[in-house]
Amino acid sequence: MSAWVLPDHIADVLPSEARHIEELRRGLLDTARSYGYELVMPPLLEHLESLLTGAGEAMDLQTFKLVDQLSGRSLGLRADTTQQVARIDAHLLNRGGVTRLCYCGPVLHTRPDRPHATREPLQFGAEIYGHAGLEADIEAVQLALQCLRVAQVSDASVDLADVRIVRALLAGVPVDLAMLNQVHAALAAKDASELAGLTRKFPAASREGLLALLQLYGDERVLDEAKIALKAAPGIADALSDLQTIASHVQGARVSFDLADLRGYAYYSGTRFAIYTPGASDALVRGGRYDEVGAAFGRNRPAAGFSLDVRQLVGVVAPRPLRAAIRAPWNCNGEAGAAITALRQQGETVVCMLSEHGSEVDEFSCDRELVQLDGQWVVRALG
Repeated sequence: MSAWVLPDHIADVLPSEARHIEELRRGLLDTARSYGYELVMPPLLEHLESLLTGAGEAMDLQTFKLVDQLSGRSLGLRADTTQQVARIDAHLLNRGGVTRLCYCGPVLHTRPDRPHATREPLQFGAEIYGHAGLEADIEAVQLALQCLRVAQVSDASVDLADVRIVRALLAGVPVDLAMLNQVHAALAAKDASELAGLTRKFPAASREGLLALLQLYGDERVLDEAKIALKAAPGIADALSDLQTIASHVQGARVSFDLADLRGYAYYSGTRFAIYTPGASDALVRGGRYDEVGAAFGRNRPAAGFSLDVRQLVGVVAPRPLRAAIRAPWNCNGEAGAAITALRQQGETVVCMLSEHGSEVDEFSCDRELVQLDGQWVVRALG
């Protein structure tokens, strides 16, 4: 094997994609800032017990692990940034009021989380801590949609669910963890026969409610159907009302519901959402409410937010146009050098020719040139 062959699902990012990723990253962070979110930069690795405590346990199999040569302690390369941001909110900032934080940086996965995905996503996310009201959930959805608009994603659709519905149906049912995982898997796969077999000894209300969930997906009429089918279970009415309220605040995107969707079940504590667009094999954005995320750090604050992979985003939006540039002779002295410096200070890209072969670039379109006319250095159109 060649020494320069990279590991599976790891790749270099070449100029065209790199430029697009960086432009998107800047746009996303600027959008979050416009909503009042403050940027944080957690480290790429930290002690394993911090990364994988509490809600972070779900990332155990996705986390690369190594031993610190200085301390001998086990370290982990982060597979998700949310746990780190919760630690920052709980221990470093320790604010009493609402805190809005955003981030954008690489994470590493031991295996791809979807077909053809990279194991080194560039994760962007926004988290709001300290507010238990539905306003935080709504803001998370609205900011996520605005980020996609800035990225020029068209035809977005928002899928809503709430983990409290399944929890209410299973309340008081004596099941062990293995059985619970099987029930979740059957719901996720919408496997009616498997779910019927697993729940045959459940109380009638729980069994019938879980089976009804398999059919409760679609447009807003699903909520009316759920109110009838699940009315016997306490607490579900509030969850359905919250979903309806969030849906009423979504603008510029279609809304659907899937009440059996349990992705991230162990992580989320209430409403959750996913945003899709044609051409993407999986959701572009996932988010929701996760009030338990800070509990492991001794500060169980309400929390809501979302994250996305900027590299996945690049794959579903149109390429950006090339940046216009000015071709100039290589000259760092005299009037020519001063003209080049002035142009760059004005925000222009000036590509100096180093030889008769010119300068080979893929990301700039040299549509003008710097030339000397009548003793003055001026910019004129090429061609």
